[in-house]
Amino acid sequence: MKLLIGIPAYNEAGIITKVLCSLPKTIPGITKLDTLVVDDGSTDETANLAEKEKVYVIKHLTNRGLGGALKTILYYAKTNQYDFLVTFDADGQHDARDIKRLISCMNNARSDVVVGSRWKNKTRAPLSRKLINKAANITTGILYGILTSDSQSGLRLFNRKAIEKIELKFDRMEVSSEIFGEIAKRRLKLSEVPIRGIYTNYSLSKGQKLSNSFDIIFRLILRFLQ
Repeated sequence: MKLLIGIPAYNEAGIITKVLCSLPKTIPGITKLDTLVVDDGSTDETANLAEKEKVYVIKHLTNRGLGGALKTILYYAKTNQYDFLVTFDADGQHDARDIKRLISCMNNARSDVVVGSRWKNKTRAPLSRKLINKAANITTGILYGILTSDSQSGLRLFNRKAIEKIELKFDRMEVSSEIFGEIAKRRLKLSEVPIRGIYTNYSLSKGQKLSNSFDIIFRLILRFLQ
């Protein structure tokens, strides 16, 4: 069984090496474990530092956004026929040990997609992050008819069926909610598992801001109505 860990990264030179070194080297039941970093038009040394860690690196010439990077990751996983795909944020907010928890959940629940939920684990987070996630969860539920406790989680596991069926359109942060729309549309089985959220000054500087969350919600609604 082949598993790909896909990491979208934009100007993460300050932490990308630490993140890559934290990833598991082996996973029970997985015979081929690869890591792909999609450098989304970074202006720093993100790509060069990732290449030093002997992982696959794809470079976008311009910044296409989170959705653009995830499209590249999904395409790579599909064309190289991986059995599983893990998406993993590059800013250090995930605990790599949780990857095995997602795999265990998928095996036990026979799910197509498993999302790591920071809120099921009662993660301590700034109020602004809680508000952003709550608003996104409500919007995702209304638009796509799917309930989730963490629509904005970057730690996800997809099986081959999900890799083949999910088709993303959004290029920016809206893609996180769009993934749930695809899960509903393609009738994929979804599970959630509690994970740890690691909030540092660095990771907080990289994520969604309360000021632009309303723009994201507006674009989601606009696309839904088209």
